Amino acid sequence: MAINTGDKAPDFTLVSFTPSADPTDITLSSFNGKKNVVLLFFPQAFTGVCTEQICTMNESFNDFEGLDAEILGVSVDGTFVQKAFAKSNGIKYPLLSDFNREVINKYDVVHDTFAHGMKNVAKRAVFVIGKDGIVKYKEITENPGVQVNFDKIKEAVKSL
Repeated sequence: MAINTGDKAPDFTLVSFTPSADPTDITLSSFNGKKNVVLLFFPQAFTGVCTEQICTMNESFNDFEGLDAEILGVSVDGTFVQKAFAKSNGIKYPLLSDFNREVINKYDVVHDTFAHGMKNVAKRAVFVIGKDGIVKYKEITENPGVQVNFDKIKEAVKSL
């Protein structure tokens, strides 16, 4: 079922190796009442458009932090791949492994077929979630080669 603006964001807990050296469980609802969340789905680490997406958000990390927003990147890559990806690109925010594809299914952001026959990876998508746990902004690009609109993401967070 599609998640839309105005809906309660489905809760989840996923593991992250970044920016921590140890695996850490991160639960979306733990930010309720504390921080806004930019939930950033990307198909696969180390690919061109995904690297641009994750690195562009990383360059704006301090801006989002100043807007009381946490960035969480989500892909189906394993934790060790994400850790290497984050390290090689200096990523300052958590990259969460949805290796079992539970969250991409909850948010209905699944590419049936991505590249080279790979199936069931995340679509490129963004959900801005307010401190109240409600989705305030949503963007999904059906074509994995199309980038998200970074200016609109920032505008959505500034309006909270």
